[in-house]
Amino acid sequence: MFKPLTMKRIFDIVWSAGGLVTLSPLLLWIAWRIKCEDSGPALYRGERIGLHGKSFRIFKFRTMVVDAEKLGVSSTAEDDPRITRIGNFLRKYKLDELPQLINVLIGDMSLVGPRPEVKKFTDMYTKEEMAILSVRPGITDWASIWNSDEGAILAGSTDPDRDYLEKIRPEKIRLQLKYVHEQTFWTDIT
Repeated sequence: MFKPLTMKRIFDIVWSAGGLVTLSPLLLWIAWRIKCEDSGPALYRGERIGLHGKSFRIFKFRTMVVDAEKLGVSSTAEDDPRITRIGNFLRKYKLDELPQLINVLIGDMSLVGPRPEVKKFTDMYTKEEMAILSVRPGITDWASIWNSDEGAILAGSTDPDRDYLEKIRPEKIRLQLKYVHEQTFWTDIT
């Protein structure tokens, strides 16, 4: 059954498609630099939990060594030894996030919405927090503005996942719930 597009979805399609076309030279250059550094894949496709708890693969430029997930925890401090040289640069300027425009274009994500989490953390959601999964996850949200550099907070940690749960997650969840309860198209544009 055909479902009509909302203003938000039309906005997402237009801006993600336009962004991918406009940024394509930069995207190709970044992919080439990653391949030059260690010849592994340029893109990372990690599993995240999205709208209605559905699993999807998020696109990001790979900033860590190949198979980094097998070598450490989910949370990444800025001093994590798994981060590559080009990866440090990409993370610093948030360029690793640009391929998520593909996720927006195909409908797994929106430009604005709660950042998608790994299953390990969504499995911890309380009944109230499950509301976060009632909206399409996004590239940016209130929590991204509040804390644009989680890696810096986790730097020097002996247990980044524990520190993420204690230092970042509570406020992140609060801000994600704020977005869910107060979302409007005009808030997204702002």
